[in-house]
Amino acid sequence: MGNAIPPSGFLLVALLLVALNLRAPLTSLPPVVGQVSAALGLTPAQAGLLTSVPVLCFALLTPPASALVARLGPERAVLIAVAGVVAGQAVRSAGTVPAALAGTALLGAGITIGNVAVPVVIARDFLSRSAAVTGAYSATMNVGSALTTTLTVPLAAQWGWQWALAGWGVLAVVALVVWGRASRGVAPPATAAAPGPARAAHGGSARLGRPMALLTALLCVAFAGQASSYYAMTAWLPEILHARLGLGAGAAGSLAAPFQLCAVAGSLGVPLTLSRRVPVRWVSLAVTGMWLALPAGMLLAPAAALAWIALAGVAQGGNFTVIFTLIAQRAPSVAAARRASAVVQTLGYACAAAAPTVLGAMHATTGGWTMPLVGVLALLGIMGGAMAVATRPGR
Repeated sequence: MGNAIPPSGFLLVALLLVALNLRAPLTSLPPVVGQVSAALGLTPAQAGLLTSVPVLCFALLTPPASALVARLGPERAVLIAVAGVVAGQAVRSAGTVPAALAGTALLGAGITIGNVAVPVVIARDFLSRSAAVTGAYSATMNVGSALTTTLTVPLAAQWGWQWALAGWGVLAVVALVVWGRASRGVAPPATAAAPGPARAAHGGSARLGRPMALLTALLCVAFAGQASSYYAMTAWLPEILHARLGLGAGAAGSLAAPFQLCAVAGSLGVPLTLSRRVPVRWVSLAVTGMWLALPAGMLLAPAAALAWIALAGVAQGGNFTVIFTLIAQRAPSVAAARRASAVVQTLGYACAAAAPTVLGAMHATTGGWTMPLVGVLALLGIMGGAMAVATRPGR
């Protein structure tokens, strides 16, 4: 048994396998959405629902997901989440419009539960390494996104879009089996070490207290700016590149890819930087500056688009890590961490669900991308201001 993985190490492996499935099913669809639309006879509005419904689920279902985690515990909640992902991918690929919409909603519900439950596991079982584990969690989600974005089209060419989409369910099945084994018989200690008051392992008071309530409010504003900007730029960046640089669809899509891929560097780089005792405030300010580079750069110097896209990719992965690390480290109990995470995600994703539509409406109204980019710049400015206050020394 000397070479066996320690229980906490096996739990971390299982947690990252779960994370691999919390974005991948969403990013597997856009590369083949044209094939899906043609095969099912979808209208543009119906095709848009297949990509917007999961984000709406994140906003609407986070409060009940938080209640589910509190009632069943994070171990069972994660099992339900991954089972929902498996079932959702199978139903979505059944080959009918109702199945595609129902499967998409099931995916969104499963991922929403995972979004709430995984940070609770991190806050409870990996508190002393919360920054590193949150970074690994965020990076793994982006790796999953990169895998499905890159490989779904060749898989569809070989096996058809239904098998290409359903086939990614294999990753979720593996995660389900490994998580079931890793979490079996988990008996958390009565308390987990933390600065300040003792933290209850499963629950403790869910009351946030005034300092945590203020931090949660600031992080709501910050995450609303983060998530809205991320989903807006994910939806429209290829079109912006086409308009600003005259690129074809294929070239614009390739140039936009580092926005997702570079997030891995940000997710892993932030905890590494924090481990070297760099103040979180300076890390947050640097991340905000890199995020702002994308809309500002596309307005002022679009020829250097690759640099702006790469910087913003690093920033969007890094900022996600900073926000949820602050929750994990500063919540007075695991129950308070669950509640704060749920509030931040509910409000943030509610704003994010509307962001691509609002940006598209601004483009249609003005006939260009200048005002939409100014809008993203304003969102990120508000996000940066909230993060600057949230990370102020002594807060």
